[in-house]
Amino acid sequence: MNLPVGNAAAQAAFAAALGGAKLHHAWLLAGPEGVGKAAFARAAARRVLARAGGLGGSPPGLAVPDDHPTARLMEAGSHPDFRVLARLPKDADKPDQDLARSITIAQVRTLQPMFATAPAMGPARVVLIDAIDDLERGGANALLKNLEEPPAGTLFLLVSHAPGRLLPTIRSRCRLLRFERLSDGEVATVLRGQLPEAEEDEIAALVAAADGAPGRALRFAGLDIAGLDAAIARIAESGDPGNAERVKLAKALAGKAAQARYEAFLDRVPAFIAGRAQTRSGPALKVALDAYAAAQDLAGAARGLSLDAQGTVFEMAGIIATLR
Repeated sequence: MNLPVGNAAAQAAFAAALGGAKLHHAWLLAGPEGVGKAAFARAAARRVLARAGGLGGSPPGLAVPDDHPTARLMEAGSHPDFRVLARLPKDADKPDQDLARSITIAQVRTLQPMFATAPAMGPARVVLIDAIDDLERGGANALLKNLEEPPAGTLFLLVSHAPGRLLPTIRSRCRLLRFERLSDGEVATVLRGQLPEAEEDEIAALVAAADGAPGRALRFAGLDIAGLDAAIARIAESGDPGNAERVKLAKALAGKAAQARYEAFLDRVPAFIAGRAQTRSGPALKVALDAYAAAQDLAGAARGLSLDAQGTVFEMAGIIATLR
């Protein structure tokens, strides 16, 4: 079984607690998005449920043999004592399309029949919420009742990218486990495992785009991020006085077929400008900071208001050109 890469301290802390007299009933897994919190939560759940179901041999840390019944059931998505709450597709017939804005109170209430019975395969069950930041207010209040009076044998694993926004009463019921950004080497390891057919130059480009979060990089896979970054860099270095580069880029990123690359472009420009700002001082730094703020505002407006892609790319390229 592949264990999560990185955040060894968090893994060791949970493993130590698991080996103690009593495991806390609720854990808040907090850190940047895309650094492996959900992957850790699934590995932790697998270990807890395997131990409850009779894990022989005492493998180290969070390890569970692939042929263990718990591992097989979780791989199949059919373990009766493991439940995941996450945002659902807006259209049940199109699971790969847009997700709902939040995890609803109705989803939280689906847990109650399970809590009314004993765990099926041992003395433990696990509820994973990914991410609790997405839980609507009514759902948060409903969950709080379960955290205050946890059903027997139930472990809650709550993934959070922004724990400061959660209800203080929820945070106070949880033990905090912090996750950090991964090193470039760790990110590359994750990417090679997830993208076994990717060439090394694509892996290198994705590592550069990841900012320590392999989950973020995986969203860019197959989108020629290296090509996007090169186009952004050319505009920044030359200022694109004749607008040729920005026109070419705007046309390339327009249209439905280019939507994924367009979204990646909106992500990459602020990150690119931030990188340039780190190398500057004085008036040049102010130019970069102003460009960063403008790029962030435009990217936010483009997503929130569904601005025309071609016009947005052209305007964003103009912001990049001010860095020259």
